[in-house]
Amino acid sequence: MAKDKGDGRRWWWPWSAARRRAGGAYVFDRLGTAELRFADGVGQSRMARFFPNRLVVPYTRTMLGALALVPQPRDIGLVGLGGGSQAKFLHRHLRDARIEALEISAEVIALRRRFRIPDDDVRFRVVQADAALALRERAGAYDLLLIDAYDIGGIPQPLSTARWYADCRDSLREGGALATNLYATDVERHLRLLRNAFGAEHVGLTRETEQNNCVAFAWRPPLAPAGTAPALSAAGQRELRDTLAFIRLLRTRTWAAD
Repeated sequence: MAKDKGDGRRWWWPWSAARRRAGGAYVFDRLGTAELRFADGVGQSRMARFFPNRLVVPYTRTMLGALALVPQPRDIGLVGLGGGSQAKFLHRHLRDARIEALEISAEVIALRRRFRIPDDDVRFRVVQADAALALRERAGAYDLLLIDAYDIGGIPQPLSTARWYADCRDSLREGGALATNLYATDVERHLRLLRNAFGAEHVGLTRETEQNNCVAFAWRPPLAPAGTAPALSAAGQRELRDTLAFIRLLRTRTWAAD
């Protein structure tokens, strides 16, 4: 989720305007991009129409910098499908991983074809579920957990509690990590909850320079050695090259690694 910082000019097709009047999740079409929105002015996800698998919004790349901490995940959980930016990237470029996306909104799931999100297969599935409840049934299920879950009011209250972050920790295997997008929220409160759940030495934070976002990382030691290459395709390595280098630098110079 990120606030629109465009030049104010809006481009849409009649279908999008009708959806906006009807309320709920809708597609906002610009010239060359499509956005998932719940309200005017705030994009939940953005897709480049002619490059649908590209990570357009900077914080989505930052979150995937968690692959510098867990370079070869077998099982990945996504909380919040949105427009599927990270789901599509992982499905395309991390061929040996299984991916499960938990999405509470049937309206959002119904738009998956508009955002070129692949159909469910042996490596990828979308589950309509309240993650605050579903994660309690997934102890030790994931090596990597990516949290980008918003409704029209921001981060839902059940995903802002001590119980939630304890469940996130318990859903990770040893050596696993999470990344969570913190936008328009009390960042310090979320950090306190993460530190209480994971230990202060196992939590790190980045602040986006192009947007009003922060991304927090937390992990269960022991992490893979810092030099371990992510199991990404060559194209995926190129797209995340700068992000992975930045997170590796933070890990070795600023954050505790073990």
